Amino acid sequence: MNRAPLATDEYYHIYNRGVDKRQVFSNKDEVERFLLCMQVFNSTDPVLSLRASLESGGVATLTPQKKLVEFLCYCLNPNHYHFILKQLVDGGIAEFMKRLNGGYTWYFNKKHNRNGALFQGVYKSCHISDNEKLLEMSVYVNINNRVHQISGETAVLVRSSWDEYVNGACGFCEKGVILGQYANPMEYKKFALDTLPTFLERKREEKDLAASMLEDF
Repeated sequence: MNRAPLATDEYYHIYNRGVDKRQVFSNKDEVERFLLCMQVFNSTDPVLSLRASLESGGVATLTPQKKLVEFLCYCLNPNHYHFILKQLVDGGIAEFMKRLNGGYTWYFNKKHNRNGALFQGVYKSCHISDNEKLLEMSVYVNINNRVHQISGETAVLVRSSWDEYVNGACGFCEKGVILGQYANPMEYKKFALDTLPTFLERKREEKDLAASMLEDF
């Protein structure tokens, strides 16, 4: 079945994970590479010139004329990622995700001497239809590592836009859509941390339901 086209100027929750739930980031260099891909491939410029720039080390000087998507939030976990994107041009999300997943898979497979898919399918998308949902999903994505309670050695591989939102860290997300609705970043931080228990409870309920279904089988 063909994927229905996504609407321009609308917001979407985009996510995917490694095939067979495998890690897609095994060290910090791979995480940083994926972050570079998120920025470099976000351009209406031809993908081959962007890949050539990435491979030649010219990322810092590359300034795309026009972006395919606008990043609001992101979180990279060891075996999956979450984005909130606004599509800026028709077909922009589809083109960006094709470049991102394809480009990073090419790099990862070459580095690890492997073949085949790295991610589970193309990507998943969910339309964010109203502002309340947008605020809620911004929390879910910004602190998704906390929702999944990622800790231990793999926690060092997590990257997210949380620091951009609450600590003023440099980044590439368009934060005004979210932060413009709060008096200051600390007010947003409070909203996020107050919302976190709701996501943790939902996750626990989903696990309980899955376990119950297996017991009934």
